[in-house]
Amino acid sequence: MSVRLLEEGCVARLVIDRAERAHAYDAVLLDAIAHAIGTLGDHVRALVVESTGDRAFCAGADRTALDAARPLDAVALRSARVFAALAALPIPVIAAVQGPAVAGGFELALACDLRVAGPLARFRLPETALGLVPAAGGTSRLVALVGGSRARELVLTGRELDAETALAWGIVHRVAPDPRAAALAWALDLATRDGAAVAAAKRLLAEVEGLDGAFARERAAEGILYARRASRDPSKG
Repeated sequence: MSVRLLEEGCVARLVIDRAERAHAYDAVLLDAIAHAIGTLGDHVRALVVESTGDRAFCAGADRTALDAARPLDAVALRSARVFAALAALPIPVIAAVQGPAVAGGFELALACDLRVAGPLARFRLPETALGLVPAAGGTSRLVALVGGSRARELVLTGRELDAETALAWGIVHRVAPDPRAAALAWALDLATRDGAAVAAAKRLLAEVEGLDGAFARERAAEGILYARRASRDPSKG
């Protein structure tokens, strides 16, 4: 398992490599992502988030770690904090989604400013079938992106979208045969823009979206649902 931060001039690539678990994240991997974000130098003007192989972009939270979680762990929602830190970066962040982005993996992609999908990309939020809700930005960012009606369909039914449908819905911005190469090329272009202006634009867009209250409600709902899970299994309480 590894998270690598590779710099190519003024562009950095954050590469998630846990292919044996379809890049599902646990606390260790999330901490590694947070560390990588925190070590970005001032010279970096754009970031690409990607994963290795073609099996998946990210399968979300590791089910083993999820089943072992205690209620207070759920309230803390480490993934929500890490994804918020990613979204708050003052530089453009582009997700290169080469395979399925499921649950928290979908939320990781949503935390990026822009998304490039490959032909094998799929997007799905299955949490309600597991007794949970998408609580790392999956409801709030999705509503801001596609509106309440389509967000309800994805969250309540767990419908899976392919790359072309995700493009039509506005979830991804481009579809390319090689999303990593396309995302890197886009990042190199964006890196030529005025950094102060880009940072200001991101702040203004975040203020207009006004999602802070929605994020808090997501965390509260998830904490209640985790507590409910723990009450059914005292060993996890």
